[in-house]
Amino acid sequence: MSKKPRRSKKEKKVVEKEATAFEEIRRAVVEPGELVGKLIEEYGLSQKLPPAMVNSIRSIVLGKYGARPNEVAIRQEFDRLVVLAQKIYSVMEPLRKTVPEAIVDEALSKLMEASSRYSLTDKELVGIREDIVQSYLRSIVEPGEPVGTVAAQSIGEPSTQMTLRTFHFAGVRELNVTLGLPRLIELVDAKRRPETPIMEIYLRDEYKHDLNVALEIARKLEYTNLEAITASAEVDLVTESVLIRLDKDMLEDKGLTVNSVVEALSKGKALAGRVRVDEVDPLTLVVEVPKAHSHISKILKFRERLLKAKIKGVKGIRKVILQRRYSPATGRYEYVLLTEGSNLAEVLGIPQVDHRRTRTNDIHEIERVLGIEAARQALISEMMNTLREQGLEVDVRHVMLVADIMTWSGIVRQIGRHGVVGEKRSALARAAFEITTKQLFDASVSGEFDSLQGVAENVIIGQLMPFGTSLVELKTSPQLLARGEGAQ
Repeated sequence: MSKKPRRSKKEKKVVEKEATAFEEIRRAVVEPGELVGKLIEEYGLSQKLPPAMVNSIRSIVLGKYGARPNEVAIRQEFDRLVVLAQKIYSVMEPLRKTVPEAIVDEALSKLMEASSRYSLTDKELVGIREDIVQSYLRSIVEPGEPVGTVAAQSIGEPSTQMTLRTFHFAGVRELNVTLGLPRLIELVDAKRRPETPIMEIYLRDEYKHDLNVALEIARKLEYTNLEAITASAEVDLVTESVLIRLDKDMLEDKGLTVNSVVEALSKGKALAGRVRVDEVDPLTLVVEVPKAHSHISKILKFRERLLKAKIKGVKGIRKVILQRRYSPATGRYEYVLLTEGSNLAEVLGIPQVDHRRTRTNDIHEIERVLGIEAARQALISEMMNTLREQGLEVDVRHVMLVADIMTWSGIVRQIGRHGVVGEKRSALARAAFEITTKQLFDASVSGEFDSLQGVAENVIIGQLMPFGTSLVELKTSPQLLARGEGAQ
């Protein structure tokens, strides 16, 4: 063996000097996300300012310097934004006495973004504050307002402009996702299973930047049966066995080995001790047919069932795609898993998965796993995302009303004759929606009483609907009028 040439003392000094210089450069370069986090701790902003303003400061700084880090510039920009935030917060703080917390937080965030680009004076900030108060007071629903009718019109009219196609998932060619009007119909009809179930799986902070961990979890999630990794499957009638030749490339792609396939198949009682690797070809498995399936017709059925056997993965998740996304909150890229198919309960049980951000578009699955409140929030988010994706602006309060009606009973119900409309107390209102004759006959047989408190039933009989000014009843007393004491 040839010995490595020894370095001279001069060469060692040069190498050590270069290493020291490299280490100094490495220490000087701080990731923008980490630096901003340290500055927030140093200034104690989490105690001095609301979370909405702290997040705005982080987003503005990372938006400017996330791609081209410069520690001096980041510190200067951070100092400027802190002073600006304190001024805005002092002017806007009185809002909390009149306006809900969510509106105040939104106002603070938007003012931070606007003020960072345009210099707003104290007088202008006070004017904005007064406009917010006036706009909020004008937006409050008055007694007698027909909120249901307004919500139906506000959602129904823009929905006529929605598209009817199924699109590819943004940035991923392999995944389709139902959008537009078909998706909105899926939601309001509360379909048991969406046409294109999809999950977005986020990883915990310690794993989300690690490509190897993300790939490992992706392979662990993707449901793989024997057929997916099989090149050929033949029946040997002489030995009454099935010869499964595995596909080498597919095994590597799925992160499997021949031995792991044998172990997976042997877990079942029917195949325990009946699966072995062929002595001649290491990629071929020999599966002995159980005696109960020894007849020729049963052997062929056994072969079909064998190919459907689970090797690994989570049931329901057919495909997993790894996506690299930029996170404005941290200023770094993270790995997100997109799945075709959904199984929320099993996915949340994986230790590396961030259960706070992981989501599915299957509303009924959310209801089963996380409860009715989570299902309500998912309905609101999915409806708003569907409308916004089409460029339609609908006030979230209308969508919230629909979600409340669908979930107030404790289960997710559709807006239709088998759900909300079908359970209306008014027989005339039910008859006005669908299957008129049947509804009227059923109401007659059971002797239902209609108190005429809704809109549809009053329109049918031709009298004023009980909302707006018609909600108010004026009662007079002749005796009081005679005494000149007026009306009640």
